[in-house]
Amino acid sequence: MAERPIVIYGDPVLREVSEEVDEINQEIKDLVSDLTDTLKKAKGLGLSAVQIGVLKRVFIIDLSAVDITEKLRVFINPEIIETGDPVEFEEGCLSFPGIYQKIERPARVKVRAKDLDGVTFTFEANGVAARAILHENDHLSGKLFIDYLSPMARSMLKGRLRKLSKAS
Repeated sequence: MAERPIVIYGDPVLREVSEEVDEINQEIKDLVSDLTDTLKKAKGLGLSAVQIGVLKRVFIIDLSAVDITEKLRVFINPEIIETGDPVEFEEGCLSFPGIYQKIERPARVKVRAKDLDGVTFTFEANGVAARAILHENDHLSGKLFIDYLSPMARSMLKGRLRKLSKAS
């Protein structure tokens, strides 16, 4: 459909809790199409609806840039069922351009969600895929990757975050 602007840190919508999707209709399909166009243009690994200002429990991940066997995956009303042991790895976010930090997240995740046809599925992921799913799922609850930083790490980023916040 169309690329949409990505919401940047400082916009209060990023802290909002997204609503369940009641029906997978044309509006939701158009939203996923817009998310896909926006993600491709931004060259990211994942994008949630809230990052384009839509408070719906929808996100996509596309890891084909890091694994050619991967494809675009759509998660509607996702629910994390199980996670593994945490590992530390560098993470970024399209809503925080230019900011990358080491974040501790589970190395494995099992998630249940619906696809664009309304079919419920369970998906297990490891490594980067698990990280992307957990990162995007956090967005749906108003949680941001900087929330995982230590107070000292946040303090060191304070100036850059303030600059982003003013630009939004």
